[in-house]
Amino acid sequence: MFDPNYPPLNADLLSEPMRAQFNGLKALIDAVPTLNAAQVDSTNTLPQGTPANANVSLIGNTLHFSFDLPQGAEGTQGMMGAQGPPFANAVVDGVNTVGANTPAAVGVSFDGSNVRFTFDIPRGFDGPQGIDGPSGGDGPAGQPFAQAVVDAVSTLDPGMPATVGVNFDGSNVRFTFGIPRGNDGSNGNDGAPGEVTNADLSSAISGTSNNSNGVGTLDAGFTDPDLETLRQAYNNLVLSLRR
Repeated sequence: MFDPNYPPLNADLLSEPMRAQFNGLKALIDAVPTLNAAQVDSTNTLPQGTPANANVSLIGNTLHFSFDLPQGAEGTQGMMGAQGPPFANAVVDGVNTVGANTPAAVGVSFDGSNVRFTFDIPRGFDGPQGIDGPSGGDGPAGQPFAQAVVDAVSTLDPGMPATVGVNFDGSNVRFTFGIPRGNDGSNGNDGAPGEVTNADLSSAISGTSNNSNGVGTLDAGFTDPDLETLRQAYNNLVLSLRR
């Protein structure tokens, strides 16, 4: 056992008692617990101006802490930042139909002026065949899916591409056309005066083409019956404007 009073002052040192002293000191050192970890049990916020406090305890080989910290004083108002650019317009670049097992996806990008979206929407699974319903009597003729309405036809400058705008208002398919005018022709020679018959007029313009001939039709069919009806109405209108 370690004796703090050994050896006495000015005494001779003997090996056996000194060995016992060293062994006793080693035993005391070995008995000191080893810290394996430190753990923060809690951190509490106190009102402003309250003194901070920390509690420390040893449980087993782990040192445990808990802190009480006062909140700081409120800072001064910061300077106002510079005015940012306007948010932008939202533009839908495309809506794509993907397979029934494909997850829906949305692509978003910003081109500096507009937020642009693309949507991938999976089609639904085919449902089971329904049972045949009872035969109904002849009813009144139903209304067509929609009427084709031309809202405006604008004349564009020569060389500009022809445009077609299409939207559906719930009852009608509505079109707006932009058709470029032709370039001014050179002055012709004065011809002899005379009458122009309908036959002459038809023969004269038979080889010419309307500017609307540059507007293509939608040739790929849709599986959705409503969209297919809309496609056919659009094609009929485009073809009726051609010569």
